[in-house]
Amino acid sequence: MTVPSRRPAVDLLVHGGDVLTVDGAGTVVRDGAVAVRDGGIVEVGPAGELRGRYAAADTLDATGCLVLPGLVNAHTHLAMTLLRGRADDVTLQGFLERVLRWESELLSAENVATAVRAAIAESIRAGVTSALDMYWFHEAAERVAGEAGWRLHTGPTFMDVPDPPDSLAYGERLEWARRDLAGRKREPGRRPVLFAHSAYTLSPDQLTGIAALAREFGALLHIHAAENATEVATVEVRYGKRPVELLDSLGLLGPDLLLAHAVDLTGAEIAALARTGTSVAHCPVSNLKLGCGVAPVPRLLGAGVTVGLGTDGAVSSNTLDVLRSLNLAALVHKAGGDPTAVGAEQAVRMATLEGARALGLDDALGSLEAGKRADLVVLDLGGPHLAPAHDLWSTLAYAARAGDVRDTLVDGRVLMRDRVLTTLDEGAALAELAALVSRSGPV
Repeated sequence: MTVPSRRPAVDLLVHGGDVLTVDGAGTVVRDGAVAVRDGGIVEVGPAGELRGRYAAADTLDATGCLVLPGLVNAHTHLAMTLLRGRADDVTLQGFLERVLRWESELLSAENVATAVRAAIAESIRAGVTSALDMYWFHEAAERVAGEAGWRLHTGPTFMDVPDPPDSLAYGERLEWARRDLAGRKREPGRRPVLFAHSAYTLSPDQLTGIAALAREFGALLHIHAAENATEVATVEVRYGKRPVELLDSLGLLGPDLLLAHAVDLTGAEIAALARTGTSVAHCPVSNLKLGCGVAPVPRLLGAGVTVGLGTDGAVSSNTLDVLRSLNLAALVHKAGGDPTAVGAEQAVRMATLEGARALGLDDALGSLEAGKRADLVVLDLGGPHLAPAHDLWSTLAYAARAGDVRDTLVDGRVLMRDRVLTTLDEGAALAELAALVSRSGPV
């Protein structure tokens, strides 16, 4: 007669790997395990103990691997995969001139869905478990992400430009956004979001109206700001204030505001961000590629500003690989002569826990701790470029590549197992993208 197990049941046990928890103490559990039930983390601890403690319906053997929190892309435009490689070697302003025209001509809900499906496949392969996505037709992106089981943070986008792809005027857009926010439920690991493109595509009155709506619903507000010197000069000529100064004067800075880029900042502006609890999404790849400069991240961190990492869109950075942004963030700030400017552990935290904190979701995401959502990555340490792994923070920041990611989980659901996507037909997604590009013709 079989005696029923009295061990508590869990849905999944990831065991045998070295677990980089990214908790406050920086805990590393060698030969560790993560127990998952109902999409959440039940316990993190030594593999031998957790194997004996829980009866698991499914297991992932992570022996020889690194287990870490899923990477958080704190600023991107996912559907820009459609235009990858079509606006290279130009300034930010030249880039915008081209892209705005192409978006007006090419974008529809169907086309955004096609482009986002390919973007999610790329992200899952790179160990990215969630992204803050500012773009048109966000409902289509959410539908695709929901089908794949991937964590997408998105919502209505405001950008007052001629011929917007969705043809909504500002007033209509405001009412549409209100309906969108009113229909959302707060769930663990998710929150409502509004996107205001920038201080150069929206007037002060529009910005304050959008911010008021965001605060009414407890939504995160995300905006591009101070991406390069030309943008700063444009806003200053138009309104007599630099972008961050303008946002501060309008009362927009605060813990529910996340700035993308923040490259061209004064000391007073950094102090204002710290004083108000405003966060920053650092996008080193696109900032360098567009010649925008290097954000003053060491000064921001020194002032106590929360800094996450973003890839930006695949047309301005050509990649949705947060590991690449992590690596560059750990390197580029050393160019001033201080090798400690942004260390390996700090860079890893920016890609995980600090990114979640920037989104206001660090209670549920960004580290492997009991009670948080089971968004995690298993990274294969078997490659020669990763050996020996003396220090896991260093290995991840300076040596790891997207191709080392073996398994990706969101809410405890395995979206990629042994490098095979399980919830999304990758081949079909890429074929649909290729067909769309072929139909669209030259842009």
